[in-house]
Amino acid sequence: MIEDNGSVELNAGLLKRKLQVDEMGVRTEVLSVSDRNILSGKAPELTFRIYCAVPNNAPEGLADASGTESAISLKDDLAETDQLQVNDDDVSNVQQVTWKQVATCSASTWGTVFAEHKIIQFQPEPNVHQLRVRYRSKETGNLDGLAVDVVYEIHGEYPAIRKWIEITNNSKLWLKFDSLMIDDIRLSADYRNIVDLTPSGRGAVSSIRAFSDNDQALGVLQVSEVPSALRVISEEGAMGYHPDHFEWVLGPAERFKSEPVFTYAYTGSSTKTTSAVSTALDRAVETHFQQYLQRVVGLKAFDPSVSVPLWCSWSNYGPLINDHNMKIAADIAADIGIKTMLLDAGWSEAKTPNAIARFSVVPDAANFPDFSQTTTYIRDKGLNTGLWVTCFRDPERSADLKALPGAYSYPKVERDGALAMSYASNWRFYYAYDLVTLYDRYHATYFKQDLTNIKFGDIAKGHDSRTPKESLLRGLRGLFEAQEAIATMAPDVQLELTHEIYWGTPGTPCDVAALKYVHYFHVPPNDYAGAGNPRQRAAAQPLLNTDSLQARLIAGCWNARQQFFVHRGLPLRSIEYYGAATVNFAGSLTPKIQQRQLCSWFMGVPSVFAGDLESLSELNRSVYREGFALLDRLNKQYDVYAYFQFSGVPAPTDTDWHWWGKLNETGCGAVVVLRGSGGADTRNINVPWVQPEGTYRVRACFANREAGVFSGEELINGKLSLALERYGQEILEIMPAANR
Repeated sequence: MIEDNGSVELNAGLLKRKLQVDEMGVRTEVLSVSDRNILSGKAPELTFRIYCAVPNNAPEGLADASGTESAISLKDDLAETDQLQVNDDDVSNVQQVTWKQVATCSASTWGTVFAEHKIIQFQPEPNVHQLRVRYRSKETGNLDGLAVDVVYEIHGEYPAIRKWIEITNNSKLWLKFDSLMIDDIRLSADYRNIVDLTPSGRGAVSSIRAFSDNDQALGVLQVSEVPSALRVISEEGAMGYHPDHFEWVLGPAERFKSEPVFTYAYTGSSTKTTSAVSTALDRAVETHFQQYLQRVVGLKAFDPSVSVPLWCSWSNYGPLINDHNMKIAADIAADIGIKTMLLDAGWSEAKTPNAIARFSVVPDAANFPDFSQTTTYIRDKGLNTGLWVTCFRDPERSADLKALPGAYSYPKVERDGALAMSYASNWRFYYAYDLVTLYDRYHATYFKQDLTNIKFGDIAKGHDSRTPKESLLRGLRGLFEAQEAIATMAPDVQLELTHEIYWGTPGTPCDVAALKYVHYFHVPPNDYAGAGNPRQRAAAQPLLNTDSLQARLIAGCWNARQQFFVHRGLPLRSIEYYGAATVNFAGSLTPKIQQRQLCSWFMGVPSVFAGDLESLSELNRSVYREGFALLDRLNKQYDVYAYFQFSGVPAPTDTDWHWWGKLNETGCGAVVVLRGSGGADTRNINVPWVQPEGTYRVRACFANREAGVFSGEELINGKLSLALERYGQEILEIMPAANR
């Protein structure tokens, strides 16, 4: 609704935003949830700084003329967390252009720079409404030809307003801008109780931050689609780009479009259940907000049952994989119900034997004399083949650098003699086509994309980026563009990014931006709990303390549940935590621990399992076989991998009881229950997510017994009782009472 005085109201049901648009600028005067204003005052709306190039020329990339320039060198530390040592030899990246600041722009008061404005309403598609507010610079100013569009978008019934910025340079100047806050608002102090729904860490702030009142009964989710460490969501609710990592150059006739951010509202009562408190925030996050992420934001849609359970070769094998031991592993993997066998680093050629990292997409002929035959063997076992790939290439052996000799990042980044390739160059397409070739030639349907390069910057001559800081966003966007190219040419391939390739080693947690382009994200840190020496085969290791290993295996399960839970704002089917140790040292891996692994990784989906499969006993194999078959049946029957409910039940713990739901919209599926080191022997389990009017039959799957028939109200109120020993667990199948 637009009024004559320039007042504009954006109405997304529960969420409303009132703008004032006039010759002085655009500002948000009210942001309300259930008609309650949650702003501390009028908002600047958006802010940024503008610079002019001196002289007025395009900044040129730098060439590696001598080939002897110092480089950033990376060296692996073989600690269990895969830390990376970085040696920066003071690499020079001085360019000839300097930048003079000419304006600081705040949208609420930028009438001194921008004069004309236009308000445009339209529907780009049914049930989608957009409002575009465009400001043009003054004709008499030195920025004549610069335009800024502020775009707001509402989708159907969702209580959300999405926003992005577009800046167009039709001036004669080379410009640069930085310090861009896309939504520069300040929430009231009464609504600054913050809950992060994806983790902050490794230099990146959470991509989903909830701001609420004290009871989490009313508030908003502030969500950013800006990738990795380039994102900022302040403790007052403002959203934009990190000033240390973002700037953008705009030449004449160039245009910049920001990543979107959005505000999602929630409200409702906080309800005491028989075991915890169910908040409006938790209920919103686990239901309609997930739908919005998938249907509107466009998180990658896929069927995880195609690729999971997944087994990864890295633990206990490291790079020492070959045709013989991988065929043996394939026999066991197929027997226990694994669906994807990921050949980690070691399948491709290297300059030196047994090198940890490999910088090629050519199979290692010494270890895999006929790689096509190896992958055919894996496929004939009913398994999918996954391959590890990296963004580094050996300059002496790589076809990439023969075809595109300038495709590496500059200043150079070296790792064991290999060069980091640039996703801000056309190599991103060469890389994508290489992966499609691996799909065509070896039927690889899963790719783990690994190692670090983007965070070190790139201003190589002929590449897209014009400054080191600009190259960070260009590199991340180029990485995403490569994913899109692969998906177009090989739509049945499932793609994974590691935390390393997304920023550093260890790298940033998963975020909204990444899951728009890939199916899985490998979150930090790697966990080898219970695998013994993760670089050695089980039989090559001395007899280890079984009790200590069992304690570490149990701790690994707890670590996995914690990592899944802190990512609960995202679809947990996409979160990969490495990994459940499939290693048995003289009885260290007991059936109870195996069931704990199955339950813990089932907070999301059962990936990633990793470890020396040849160490498994026949009993171990049967437990995995039955467990994976159970999860597969539950998913086929109830689509359990698509759901995760956590409202109104105890938070994860390893000292008492906790549980969660994997129930579909009819209230059917699974409830996973674990007991830690303490707590009572018997516990009443409430299931708040069933339909109150329904009638359900409950079966304890591990115990293989009927638990009874209950009304929905009885399950909600905790009539179901369960007994577990210390460190025990159970999967409760919730089904319609008519199913027998």
